[in-house]
Amino acid sequence: MFSDRLNDLRKQRGFTAQQMADLLQTGIRNYRKYESGDAKPTLDGLVQIADILDVSTDYLLCRDAFLSKRAD
Repeated sequence: MFSDRLNDLRKQRGFTAQQMADLLQTGIRNYRKYESGDAKPTLDGLVQIADILDVSTDYLLCRDAFLSKRAD
């Protein structure tokens, strides 16, 4: 699930939720909604998050398993 993956990646990369909110130029409340699953970022926001966390948008959207199956 996107929200779980976002939370895990943020912590792995050593960012606080406030730092992520600042980098995304959004409020902490809004960012926390992404991690709780109560809101989704815009497409541009999703790309920004992927860039900050150095992962693909497919990985953030939990499509990595799907894509690896298609490559077989």
